Amino acid sequence: MPVAAVIFDLDGVIVDSEIWWHEERAAWAAAHGLRWTEADTRAVMGANSAGWARIMRERLGLAEAAEATILEAIVGRVTNRYATGVPVIDGAVGTVRRIAARWPVAIASSAHRRVIDAALAATGLRDTVPVVVSSDEVDHGKPAPDVYLEAARRLRVNPAGCVVIEDSINGLRAGLAAGMTAVLVPNVSVPPAPGAEAIAHHVLARLSDLDPAALSLRPDVTAPAPSASSSR
Repeated sequence: MPVAAVIFDLDGVIVDSEIWWHEERAAWAAAHGLRWTEADTRAVMGANSAGWARIMRERLGLAEAAEATILEAIVGRVTNRYATGVPVIDGAVGTVRRIAARWPVAIASSAHRRVIDAALAATGLRDTVPVVVSSDEVDHGKPAPDVYLEAARRLRVNPAGCVVIEDSINGLRAGLAAGMTAVLVPNVSVPPAPGAEAIAHHVLARLSDLDPAALSLRPDVTAPAPSASSSR
């Protein structure tokens, strides 16, 4: 089966923003007399906005009512940082444009849509990527397959023909669960959890090395069709 489409994660793949999320969560926690650690950051990776806000609240020992405040504060902090510059990963923007000239492309990200839009505007990729899906738009965040299946549905391609580009173990698990070929590009600032390389079909040292035509498609499972409730 030829490659039908390439679906990119955003944070840690195109923009080196994973460290921003950690720094802003840690700063918010410190302002409230609390501590946010790297282990806490690993616990929220891949979760959608509702998911990571809940995990933050639980790990910081706050009342349930704090979730909305946490979500709005962190999303606002990260979005505002794009006004000061964009931490583009070396070669990433050119690679996305190169791939988009030959294959349908999409972004499937766990980030809030405001953050995604800010990143695409800052990188100049808004007109290059026609399909953008936030995990907030589907029922379950990564490692569930929903966001990748929704991206394939909007691209109108068979999930089994899709290549997923990820930097985290939960993102890889989501791609695998969607029946797609999973490519790991480890992020230097926030490396993937142990075991990520073992479950990826392919591992690249840098995104600019990506050549979908040279990849063997090896979906592990038959992907379920996206349900009517997968997008809201």
